[in-house]
Amino acid sequence: MNTENPVRLLVVDDEPHIADLVATVARYEGWQAVTAGSGEAALAKAAEFVPDIVVLDLMLPGIDGFTVLDKLREAGTAVPVVFLTAKDATADRVAGLTRGGDDYLVKPFSVEELMARLRAVLRRSTNQAKAAVLRVGDLTLNEDTREVARDGKPADLTPTEYELLRYLMRHSPSVMTKAQILDHVWEYDFGGRSNVVELVISHLRRKLDTGDEPLIHTVRGVGYVVRQAAR
Repeated sequence: MNTENPVRLLVVDDEPHIADLVATVARYEGWQAVTAGSGEAALAKAAEFVPDIVVLDLMLPGIDGFTVLDKLREAGTAVPVVFLTAKDATADRVAGLTRGGDDYLVKPFSVEELMARLRAVLRRSTNQAKAAVLRVGDLTLNEDTREVARDGKPADLTPTEYELLRYLMRHSPSVMTKAQILDHVWEYDFGGRSNVVELVISHLRRKLDTGDEPLIHTVRGVGYVVRQAAR
């Protein structure tokens, strides 16, 4: 527990008992936690409280959770967001991650699992190694500043995209399996839904490989690797 710089958590849910439960457990761990019951209230609280991480329901009165996330990103904040919702369709999960969310948990849920996921997302978004720049071809990743660039052009990555890319670049030119990626990037059991790896890989390719020599490769039946193609 860090009492000098506690984690600042914003819990957004229109069911007060759920929001209060999550906030209470977070406070017990030494975090600062505030709640909001609507999309509009969430945006106001985010501007005022400046959270380190957000738990966000999808189905909210007024603007929904997806719109809240869009507006947060439009405002320039990269705060990690974990969706907590009753919507359990695969399309909703994919949409949540595609829109820039960092994790997705379905109700009913275990508070212990939610807190474990929040801690994992925070580790991914704040863990920094001492000044080190990883390079593969013209792709660079600065572990000190968390800046990523391709041919000198900055790339805006979510915390999860950054952590997956860093993991692959650290092990380049070795091929990493989906199981290894899930274990080292997500740091908890993702229930076998390894398609989340494919989803984040596709996001990285759109941001880093478009119009350039591909550096992110799929090795069929094995996994993924970041490396230059053999000449």
